[in-house]
Amino acid sequence: MKSTGIVRKVDELGRIVLPIELRRTLDIEERDPIEIYVDGNSVVLRKVGNPCVFCNSSTDVVPFRGKHICTACLQELRELQ
Repeated sequence: MKSTGIVRKVDELGRIVLPIELRRTLDIEERDPIEIYVDGNSVVLRKVGNPCVFCNSSTDVVPFRGKHICTACLQELRELQ
């Protein structure tokens, strides 16, 4: 693991803030799902792929005009036409 040198305190509700530089580097936007897991004595945060904008599924997602749509929702959209 690479150290960033960034230190943050945990607030009363158990939250931490990811600095904007880190969010930009890792392409993390507001409301992006983040997976939290433990590796030995470390807590690891990992951005979960690009979920579908409609159903939040991460399965069979394709990009469309800067957004991501799963094939199931794409099929439903096609049926509306």
